[in-house]
Amino acid sequence: MEYMTESTDRSPGHILCCECGVPISPNPANICVACLRSKVDISQGIPKQVSISFCKQCQRYFQPPGTWIQCALESRELLALCLKKIKAPLSKVRLVDAGFVWTEPHSKRLKVKLTVQKEVMNGAILQQVFVVDYVVQSQMCGDCHRVEAKDFWKAVIQVRQKTLHKKTFYYLEQLILKYGMHQNTLRIKEIHDGLDFYYSSKQHAQKMVEFLQCTVPC
Repeated sequence: MEYMTESTDRSPGHILCCECGVPISPNPANICVACLRSKVDISQGIPKQVSISFCKQCQRYFQPPGTWIQCALESRELLALCLKKIKAPLSKVRLVDAGFVWTEPHSKRLKVKLTVQKEVMNGAILQQVFVVDYVVQSQMCGDCHRVEAKDFWKAVIQVRQKTLHKKTFYYLEQLILKYGMHQNTLRIKEIHDGLDFYYSSKQHAQKMVEFLQCTVPC
C-alpha cells in the first residue's frame, strides 16, 4: 500500500490583471506594473529640465539665494546643488537613488538619473527611474563683475623709486613675469615715479610684498 503525502511546497497563487488580463502575483492594486505605470506617473510635477548658473571667470556655481560655490564635475557637492534645485517637487516622492549620467565636459549639460518611489493605488508602491537635464547657463558673479569693471579692490601696493632711469622697474617686470606674480593682480597702474598693484585680497598683496622684499633693493 502506498501513501501519498501532500506536498508542503506551495507556489503563490496568481491573479489576472484587472486591466490587461496578464497573470500576476497579487498586489494591493490588483494590476500589473505596466498598466499601473500607464495610469500613474509618480514623476509628474518634477521638472525634467532645469537651468543652473555658472560663472566662467571663477568656475563657481550659483546656489540660491545668494551664494556662489565651487564644485567639481560629478562631485557630491554638485549633485547636492542639483537636487536642491528641485527640492520642493521632489519632497512629494521618496528618493531612492541619484547619480550623474556622463556628458561631454563642454556640452553645458548636466544629467542626473533619479530613482523615486511613491505609494499609489490601494497602497501599492511604484518605483520609477527618470533623468533630469540641467542646462548650464553662463552668468558672471558679483565678485567677478566688480573685478571686470575695475572698480573693486581691497589692497594696493605702491612701489616708488626716486631716480631718473627705470632700470629697476624693467628688472622687476621681468621677475614678475618669470615667477607669475601678476596672476592674482587685478590691475597694474603706471605713474611717473612708480607702479601701483591692486588686489582683491590682503593675502595676495602680502605675498607680493614678500616677493618684492626678496627681489628688489629697498
